[in-house]
Amino acid sequence: MIRLNRRHALGLMGATAGGLMLPGYLRAQGTRPSVTIAVQKITINNTLDPWNEQSNVGERVFYPNLWEGLILRDWMGDQGPVPGLATEWTRIDDKTLELKLRQGVKFHNGDEMTAEDVAFSFSPERCFGDTQPVGGKTIYAADFAPQTEKDLPANLPGVSRRLWPSLEGIEIVDKYTVRLHNATPDVTLEGRLYSMGSQITSRRAWDEAASYAEWAAKPVTTGPYMVEDHRPDVSLTLVAFDDYWGGQVPLQRITFVAVPEVASRVNGLLSGEYDFACDLPPDQIDQVQNADGFEVQNSTIWNHRISVFNTQNETLADPLVRRAMTHSIDRDAIVQALWKGQTNIPAGLQFDSFASSDMFIEGWAPPEYNPELAKDLLKQANYKGDAIPYRLLNNYYTNQTANGQIMVEMWKQVGLNVEIEMKENWGQIHDPAGLKGVRDWSASNTINDPITPMVVQFGPNGEVQQKQDWSNAELNELSVVMETSTDRAKRKQAIARMLEIAEREDPAYQVLHQNAVFTGMRSDLGWKAAPAFAMDFRAGNWTTSS
Repeated sequence: MIRLNRRHALGLMGATAGGLMLPGYLRAQGTRPSVTIAVQKITINNTLDPWNEQSNVGERVFYPNLWEGLILRDWMGDQGPVPGLATEWTRIDDKTLELKLRQGVKFHNGDEMTAEDVAFSFSPERCFGDTQPVGGKTIYAADFAPQTEKDLPANLPGVSRRLWPSLEGIEIVDKYTVRLHNATPDVTLEGRLYSMGSQITSRRAWDEAASYAEWAAKPVTTGPYMVEDHRPDVSLTLVAFDDYWGGQVPLQRITFVAVPEVASRVNGLLSGEYDFACDLPPDQIDQVQNADGFEVQNSTIWNHRISVFNTQNETLADPLVRRAMTHSIDRDAIVQALWKGQTNIPAGLQFDSFASSDMFIEGWAPPEYNPELAKDLLKQANYKGDAIPYRLLNNYYTNQTANGQIMVEMWKQVGLNVEIEMKENWGQIHDPAGLKGVRDWSASNTINDPITPMVVQFGPNGEVQQKQDWSNAELNELSVVMETSTDRAKRKQAIARMLEIAEREDPAYQVLHQNAVFTGMRSDLGWKAAPAFAMDFRAGNWTTSS
């Protein structure tokens, strides 16, 4: 039964026949409904390539609806591995993994997926360029200069080696069997396959595209939905793929619409313009839940909000100043004020899931809130009040602007002169021109191992070092241990030391709180939110009949 609140009813009665506006899920195509989702942003760099678009917003539109890998993440469950485009996998040795491909899988162009497509998806042409499978070396975008429109973007080889530092390639055993060969041992090979950036694309579709940009705007994948229309910074529409190997998908279309302002997302949801409104701050929950026929689903997710320091800044080059900044922040006060206590302060850059493999460092915590210690550290550093720039986006992250303003006041209380510089996009945040200082970021556990996020984000090929924000020689050596050792005790010792370096001795970042996602929606849609940014619109997570 369709339920309309008073606002819906008045809107429908006042509309003319030609201008009638129905909620998105009523705008059905054939026998299946369609939905419209208001998001803060669709992608960061306007491509739909998971190797290139390493972002929270990218996760939402990519998985599990568009892109798929050999091993899939259990998005609606424990976030662990489940069979995907491969039905089974076996360790040959510490460096080799054999996978049996699912037979009969179709790409959106009608081709069957085979071992040729898998091998191509991890090839130099597709992602690695001329980089070599050797970990521990930072790869900079400046080292690459695309010569043709078909060449990879300059940043992409470095990102690829961030995700697969030692992958040598994929061996084709037969049409439905492949072997993944690594140059070094790696206990995380299976995890890397269900992480962001290991998804499979059609070789033929790549070859037929006139340019990388053309391909990345409408990639041909195996997912339950395929790209129908992509308008950068405006909207992305996915349409049902009826030859999907997992069976008929429940929706005809999914349209993501960029609506940067929270109030506009909420108003659009309540008026029926949108069926979902994402990234709601906690102070908007009551407004949605108190409206008849609406609800808010929420959970903490495998993602921590952090601040990153740039040590090219002469003031921040002194670790004493950075340490002072970490001791100036009252994390609990921020969680209570901005999040109404609905998220947590994690044990540093760790996730509870690490305990399942005995890789969680017990007793570790973020730097204590201690203003007097912060003042003493600044005195030791002979800090004279020099301005520290804080490049800030307008709520790319939920509560980002308010959080930034609160932190500036907390820093001010101990004598730190931090000045907010509002920026429009991530390009401006990372612009090497001008003076950098502090910026916002988040860190995700995409593999159930502390290699993410520590090594992937802060190691030799992490974005922090590729962008020349921060570097530490000892941490880089330990990153290689994490990537290559099969000795659990040795790896655990390494990650414990890395936490000491990056959060205490030579701070690269400060952890603020675990992230939480709040999604407003119609109560009668029969959909559940995953404990992730990703939104699952496969048949198992959509129960409303057409």
